[in-house]
Amino acid sequence: MLSLTAFIDPTAIIQAAGYVGVAAIIFTESGLLVGVILPGDSVLFTAGFLASQGYLNIVPLLLLSFTMAALGDNVGYWLGKRFGPSVFSREKSFLLNPENISRAERFYEEHGAKTIVLARFMPVIRTLAPVLAGVGSMKWRTFMTYNLMGATIWGLGVTFAGYILGAKVPGIDRYIIPIVLVIVFSSVIPPLWQYARRRR
Repeated sequence: MLSLTAFIDPTAIIQAAGYVGVAAIIFTESGLLVGVILPGDSVLFTAGFLASQGYLNIVPLLLLSFTMAALGDNVGYWLGKRFGPSVFSREKSFLLNPENISRAERFYEEHGAKTIVLARFMPVIRTLAPVLAGVGSMKWRTFMTYNLMGATIWGLGVTFAGYILGAKVPGIDRYIIPIVLVIVFSSVIPPLWQYARRRR
């Protein structure tokens, strides 16, 4: 059973739940709105590191990371396409505003492809981007192309980075928590910077 410490420490999560835990976190964060609280970046990196130490096998881990990232985004897209318009067309409020449909459509017409790829590296935005792509009626073929590109760069890239560092840098295990914190902090900077610019 996972404790609060295990939730904070991705190493504990993976050692307790293995491949199933990695798959569940990556899929949920990529495709379900409840996944905004999950630490996808740090889980991928730590899983790669643990593979370098013999806890996991890197080949199935890479395949699993890529598949769950791509599949999760597709589920998010489908949920947005299926339920988004009806939900946003209800009583007008801060979130349930019909104007948000038009905004989403315009945003994804202009920035859609770039957003799907870059959002992979931004917590919260990573979870919301595929849903809004479905709400905004982005064509599935276009979405799928950049979804696979993002899943490759993020799902395979972050995992393999953890594996390479674990295999090549002696004693890296002593710094795994600080490295994870740097990854989380770095991934939060871009959305905060954009928010500050828009406020100005």
